[in-house]
Amino acid sequence: MDQQKLKWLLKQGEGPKLDYKQKIDLSLESGKKELVKDVIAIANSQGGRGHLIIGVGDKNREIMGIDPSSLNEERIQQIISNRSDPPINIRVEYVNIKDKTVGIITIFRSHRKPHQMRQTGAFYMRRGSTTDFARRDEIASMLQNGGLINNEQIPIYNVSLDVLNYVLIRKYLKKINIEGFEYDKTLLNNLGIIYYDKDSEQFYPSIGGLLMFCENPQLYLPHTGIRLIYFEKEQKEIKAFTGNLLSLLDRSVGFIQRHLSNIKYPLNPIAEAIANSIAHRDYFDNSRETLIYIGDDKVEISNPGSISQRDSITNIVKEENPFRRNSWLYHTLLIMDDKNRFMKSGLGLQKIRDSFKEKGNVKFSNLTKINLFKIILPGKDNIG
Repeated sequence: MDQQKLKWLLKQGEGPKLDYKQKIDLSLESGKKELVKDVIAIANSQGGRGHLIIGVGDKNREIMGIDPSSLNEERIQQIISNRSDPPINIRVEYVNIKDKTVGIITIFRSHRKPHQMRQTGAFYMRRGSTTDFARRDEIASMLQNGGLINNEQIPIYNVSLDVLNYVLIRKYLKKINIEGFEYDKTLLNNLGIIYYDKDSEQFYPSIGGLLMFCENPQLYLPHTGIRLIYFEKEQKEIKAFTGNLLSLLDRSVGFIQRHLSNIKYPLNPIAEAIANSIAHRDYFDNSRETLIYIGDDKVEISNPGSISQRDSITNIVKEENPFRRNSWLYHTLLIMDDKNRFMKSGLGLQKIRDSFKEKGNVKFSNLTKINLFKIILPGKDNIG
């Protein structure tokens, strides 16, 4: 790293990918733990490469400097390798500035998240300028994005198989050329619709099974519904939609179509955006539903689940075989949807953009810090 890049970093405040330390004492066990904790937190946080700058005050960013011999690169690499699982790819550099030496540890973008502290088993993340323990849903989301677990196959305990709609299951089996086995628990377990727990020797619905084959999965997974905010005679209205994933799509799109029937607003892009949310949202994030806002200034579809680090908005817009967060759900939707709304190679974002070429800009906003993806369309006033 050159002095110009360091000066640029020093103008930035601390955040998920940037942390300042006045000093780190690697002769102490506490100093080693502090170093590894901060490196793990930066590696686990959303975004590209990050930096831990040592020899700079964290509050005023005053350059204090360090003794380079106290920050030996080989020793740091060894400490992090021995204490982080999996190991984290870093680089250690020294930059002279204002007659003092500053140490910079660059933490490269990781595709092997989540990383944890070997000695304690703890997972860490950055929340703004603070290093904190990762929450259970954040760990689960990282594991899924890393391909280590499949969200849809996780069981929902204390829920009976009776909540499943076996008419829908029969339809699914018929579509995949298996008939007459809708009550065969071993088959349904192998298909991912239910889950066999060896400890209790009981079967339970999986998350995917509930989302696809339950009349009202929101009774058990309240965060999986859709909430619509719209205006009726300048009065703000809120409507909640529930149901299995295809019902959610049908009900929400049907209502919006009736609501916009008096103007010539393109409905297909909204339906495309809602389908995108249903298939690809982060179902580990149980803090919020998919939110649709229809106003004069904008139409916005916001869903939990920022784009994976494996991808970029440009790649997804071009539909170049993007990474799918919910592969099982996506392929089940392909099979079950008689209207073929999921029959495309990518997420259909280019189609959404093309629908408004003459009417206004379409924006795709990937908010990694709060794990949100937004599709922002022109408002009702933009449509003549």
